[in-house]
Amino acid sequence: MRIHTSLLAIAALTATAFAQQPTSPKHQDTEVYEPVPPIVTPGATDAAPPSDAIVLFDGKNLDQWVSTKDKSPAAWTVADGILTVSKAPGSGNIETKRTFKNYQLHIEWRIPENITGTDQARGNSGVFLASTGTGDAGYELQVLDSYNNKTYVNGQAGSIYKQGIPLANPNRKPGEWQTYNVIWTAPTFNEDGTVKTPAYATVFFNGVLVQNHFELKGETLYIGQPFYKKYDTAPIKLQAHGDKSEPISFRNIWVRELK
Repeated sequence: MRIHTSLLAIAALTATAFAQQPTSPKHQDTEVYEPVPPIVTPGATDAAPPSDAIVLFDGKNLDQWVSTKDKSPAAWTVADGILTVSKAPGSGNIETKRTFKNYQLHIEWRIPENITGTDQARGNSGVFLASTGTGDAGYELQVLDSYNNKTYVNGQAGSIYKQGIPLANPNRKPGEWQTYNVIWTAPTFNEDGTVKTPAYATVFFNGVLVQNHFELKGETLYIGQPFYKKYDTAPIKLQAHGDKSEPISFRNIWVRELK
């Protein structure tokens, strides 16, 4: 009887041991079929807008833009497929009619070949990745001639102005077109206005990575330390800096909204 009981116990332990042995992994275990990514038809070139892009400037008009100051029609110059900062008094900054949160942005800009001046007075402008008020309120990606122009490094082209020094200087000469490709992750806020998650920017400048998921410390400030102010969605803004340097031009501006 004791032998029989012992044999039963051994058999039970053996069965348990076999039952606990892991099954052989299969390639199907790590294959996922849903959700299926949406089809996006790419542009004819990497610079051309893909099928899901919102075209903000196609070279024809400023229908997608308004004056930042009073939301009146944007008063910059459109000619030969190019958008140029207006020298007219009071024309000021312009921003998109639409507001955005997280997105992919493509924008091309050009400093005049005959640019004069030095330091920050050499083709100064900016792409505000989120415009949170009138004037220069928001988060600025600097536009400037930095081909052969010494200035503070957190204010040169490709910088997150006064915050993020670019990882490289891939500027082309004045008179040549420059390209920014940007991934913007907007900040999020708690109900009381405190920061839940900060803003991040990844920037490719003429195909070269110059901001690698850079964490912003807050909005752009010319004087003082940056800080956050609560907002939800915001326009994209182009800056009319107001200095005496020749006006900057832009073309081929499109955006893809991201979740």
